[in-house]
Amino acid sequence: MRFAPEYVTYVLNDNFEDAKELLLAPLMAINYAHLVMLAARGIVSAADARALRDALDSVSQEEVRRTKYDGTCEDLFFYVQRLIVASCGEEVAGRLHTARSRNDIDMTMYRMRQREFILGLMAATFELRRSLLDVADRHRDTIFAAHTHTQRAQPTTVAHYLLAVVEQLERDAARLRGAYERTNQNPLGACAITGTGFPIDRQLTSDLLGFGGPTINTYGSIATVDYLLESVSAAAVLLTGHGRFVQDLLLWSSAEFSYVRLGDGFVQGSSIMPQKRNPVAIEHARAIGSKALGQAQAIITCVHNTPFGDIVDTEDDLQPLVFAMFRDASRTVKLVAAAIRTAEFDAARLEARAADGWTTLTELADTLVRDKGLPFGTAHAIASRLMAAREADAQRSLGALLADASRDFLGAPLTYPDAALAEILSARHFVEVRRTLGGPAQAETARAADVSRSQLGSDEAWWTRATDALAEAEKKLVARSAAL
Repeated sequence: MRFAPEYVTYVLNDNFEDAKELLLAPLMAINYAHLVMLAARGIVSAADARALRDALDSVSQEEVRRTKYDGTCEDLFFYVQRLIVASCGEEVAGRLHTARSRNDIDMTMYRMRQREFILGLMAATFELRRSLLDVADRHRDTIFAAHTHTQRAQPTTVAHYLLAVVEQLERDAARLRGAYERTNQNPLGACAITGTGFPIDRQLTSDLLGFGGPTINTYGSIATVDYLLESVSAAAVLLTGHGRFVQDLLLWSSAEFSYVRLGDGFVQGSSIMPQKRNPVAIEHARAIGSKALGQAQAIITCVHNTPFGDIVDTEDDLQPLVFAMFRDASRTVKLVAAAIRTAEFDAARLEARAADGWTTLTELADTLVRDKGLPFGTAHAIASRLMAAREADAQRSLGALLADASRDFLGAPLTYPDAALAEILSARHFVEVRRTLGGPAQAETARAADVSRSQLGSDEAWWTRATDALAEAEKKLVARSAAL
């Protein structure tokens, strides 16, 4: 078949180049696994199996990757098949394609690469979690003003904030782990879409390729794309949360905030302004993350409203986009993980500013409720009246202003010494009394950090088991093929 030059130029050439990079290794593994299974089930003879094994051994992946597309074959599958034919002849080579189709081969290749992408992104999040936990350990006592609705809200600690980011990443890991387990199912044996009449062993090929087991419905094995969308969606959730953290880092790095200073290796000067110290690494992280999020949305758009069956929309043109999305997602996470390890916080300066703007006023209202038994609404109103009175008259003592404010509501004054009010309204007191589960008090953030380190260890252990299982399956495949 001769293809139109436009089709070669705009489609087949690019697809061939993409497939060499992304899919050659899984394609060859599938060839070996399918051959071992055919021989084990007696579907091909021992002599033909050995000849096919030798033909597969003769295929140099490095030489294939150096090959330029010339339009004489449709895709990488047919190019490799041509090499097999050249080695063992048409009759024997044709037996390798018994009980399979390009459809189930493609879907198996995609899942094999997809599981690698998921594990790679998970590993990147582990780096970031460890970096954040290390910084949090150094800053359990570093108090700063948290913001809500972009306004100063209440004092907390740097550790408290960072542990919130860590917990989000823990949930990201759980989502990616679930996506991995549903991705790691083997479509090989579904053939074109209805399976085969040959007595194949789908569990054997699953074992040899490192899958958790075979997919079930043969139609769905070819048609479905939800496994892909699940991992892409998990990555999109991760990227969205990551981007919000990155945005805070950039804001905190500004001279107006001066909350954090990143290491010199992650900033850049100006060609004209000597004073500049630009946090460009974090800016790049934001841009790369935004690009990855856009790619994730594009992946979903590409498969939306396509037929539920074998269709190219989920295949050659889509897979490089999937690769690029996971690559960029891992890049932004790893970059921030490296940068945050160098973060320096000026603890004294942050704490000195933490109570500015009446950020501790909630604690005064809480104290009135605890000490005087007032309804919180009344205590809130008294605290609000105190703030207004203080802003109107900065010379009078807080004790006198509180007495006046409370008299208006209660008919009698509440009396507190100025020193007691100063303590109640201090940022450090505000943090120390908030021992709620998940709160900012040092003892609680220490406990939470220990839990998060334990969870990190558990997640890394699962990741190690998953990667070891893939390596063991590869060894088994090599041994079974050599034994043919």
